[in-house]
Amino acid sequence: MEFHLNFTPKNITKQIAIDDSVMLMGSCFTENIGEKLKSHKFSILQNPNGILFNPVSVTEALNTYLLNQSLATEELFYLDECYHSWHHHSRFSGPNPLAVIDTINQSTADAHKFLKCADFLMITLGSAWVYELTAAAPSYRPGRVAANNHKAPSKWFQKRLLGIDEVFSMLQTLTNSLKRFNPTLEILFTISPVRHLREGFVENNRSKAVLISAVHQVVDQMLGTYYFPAYELVIDDLRDYRFYSEDLVHPNYAATNYVWQKFVAACITNESQLVMKEI
Repeated sequence: MEFHLNFTPKNITKQIAIDDSVMLMGSCFTENIGEKLKSHKFSILQNPNGILFNPVSVTEALNTYLLNQSLATEELFYLDECYHSWHHHSRFSGPNPLAVIDTINQSTADAHKFLKCADFLMITLGSAWVYELTAAAPSYRPGRVAANNHKAPSKWFQKRLLGIDEVFSMLQTLTNSLKRFNPTLEILFTISPVRHLREGFVENNRSKAVLISAVHQVVDQMLGTYYFPAYELVIDDLRDYRFYSEDLVHPNYAATNYVWQKFVAACITNESQLVMKEI
């Protein structure tokens, strides 16, 4: 008796070699893969803005790296005895605004330099829901999206679901900009299998559907872009709560390892896999 359908992803056209440089951007699932690449001695840079979930914040961050654009202290806001950036994860937050800005701008400069010579960029999108700032929020601008809410008051945000065409246009423009900046860059998209159930069960599925549809439009139309089905491996292949952590939202160690094995087989060259085994 079969208890699950085994799904084997297709190999991507150009696979990652162990001497390639790989930048990883996006959700916490990105960092699961990034840490495994790092442990196998790949040259990586992951999440220079910290963990990001929505395509707007990922796009804005990457555009900042392309331009090597510095952030000014006026862009920070003060909450709960720390200074924060709407564009960055709370790991950049701190009580000294100058130290916060220095850390942020150094991270941007490092990302600019790394991205210029990178061989691969892996983008993992987590949610199509965005939280736009309201007039009650500090550093408000119409349509400004918070990459991280920093546990700020709910009245500072207005929740909105991005549309498929909106995300497609955003990612298409971003991909063109990245290719102009680094013509040899290969871009690998994934959708995070982490379930954003705080948005709601139906809302989470609507969000994932937007991301999947938009990403596939990009991959179908643009050379040098690929899709790795991390989401499908967890949701449709493993398909069991045994493969989730206690919160029933994040894939557990067994699930992450399963996806990693499939990732290695589909996305990393055979020669590099042999070296990885020795490492």
